[in-house]
Amino acid sequence: MTSTASADTTAHISDPDQAQRRILRALVASQVLSGAGLAAGVSVGALLAQDMLGNTSLAGLPSALMTAGSALAAVAVGRISQARGRRPGLAAGYLTGAIGSAGVIIAAALDNPVLLFIALFVYGAGTATNLQARYAGADLAHPGHRGRAVSTVLVATTLGGVAGPNLAAPTGTLAAHLGIPDLTGPFILAGAAYALAALVLALWLRPDPLLLARTVAQAKEADAATDPAAAEAADTSEGRGGVVLGALVMVLTQLVMVAIMTMTPVHMHDHGHGTAASGLVIAIHIGAMYLPSPLTGWLVDRFGRMKISAASGITLLAAGILAAVAPGDSVALLALALALLGLGWNFGLVAGTAIITDTVPLATRARTQGMVDVSIAIAGATGGMASGIMVAATSYPALALAGGILSLALLPAVAATAYRR
Repeated sequence: MTSTASADTTAHISDPDQAQRRILRALVASQVLSGAGLAAGVSVGALLAQDMLGNTSLAGLPSALMTAGSALAAVAVGRISQARGRRPGLAAGYLTGAIGSAGVIIAAALDNPVLLFIALFVYGAGTATNLQARYAGADLAHPGHRGRAVSTVLVATTLGGVAGPNLAAPTGTLAAHLGIPDLTGPFILAGAAYALAALVLALWLRPDPLLLARTVAQAKEADAATDPAAAEAADTSEGRGGVVLGALVMVLTQLVMVAIMTMTPVHMHDHGHGTAASGLVIAIHIGAMYLPSPLTGWLVDRFGRMKISAASGITLLAAGILAAVAPGDSVALLALALALLGLGWNFGLVAGTAIITDTVPLATRARTQGMVDVSIAIAGATGGMASGIMVAATSYPALALAGGILSLALLPAVAATAYRR
């Protein structure tokens, strides 16, 4: 397998731009599928746990478990990608997510909360892999186009991400016909979607973007050995401070986004809204997380990583304030608040990813990216777990307002980094 990958990589070194277009097509196809799997669990995971446990205080546990599982998966996917390339790493991650989906269905059918929580932990691998795919899109991209390359991969998640929650009702009907709880319906969709995403990558992600990027870099290093000007142009490292800032931007946006998003379906359920209404709001949220990506990528490349990182914090503040003041019976205002929440997250993810990719050398890129995504996943787990506890102790508006205020911490971090430059 290694020799085949090497031959495939060498065959495309003469035209890495053409290879990049082929790679992006495969990534787009897999992201459309995985988006459905990602969104399905988000839309009903908290409700499924609430039904099985009979209380709200642990409704945030599914999100916490999924994001904790994604932390472990991020390490595994990063290490596999570092050693063998993006294709085996991403395919293994999606296949693990499909196994977790099957486990959730079995747990619900047996009414076994312990098995449910274990399965949700495994299911989180799909989330980690969906995010790791954005790095694959940037491996071969020119430095001035990395934001747009990342955004191309992210926007592909929109179709599946919007469709997934809106299929909650019909897949629930399918589950009922199969004699299992209707809330497991979206996990049937998720399992099939993740398995297909793994198959698409295994068959079509050729050449492997990370392996080809290394080969291209080695060729440039050989040229630089005899051309000092080429050596100077190849040095784009921004130092350790870039890694810290990129990670901070993505960690904080993930924490705020997951905390508010997780409890919104529960908040709506408590105000008499059905699964269709909460599914619509989450679909709008997921759409806002990914659909603006092409514009965000252009903004990041045009105006710089720092300005868009700051815009992320301001947008999340607006989302938190609106979610806090929106009446519980207003689907429109909650949808708008969740749309702003998704947009703020999108700004932070694209800008943060570009910062990390600019900073980390190819020799350690996949492993470092995996560790950064571990931090993101831990932040998401913290936000998901704390959200249920905070809402039970205070209220959903208090949670939303606190999240919005916390997001402002991005501004001094960005300002301090810009000042050091």
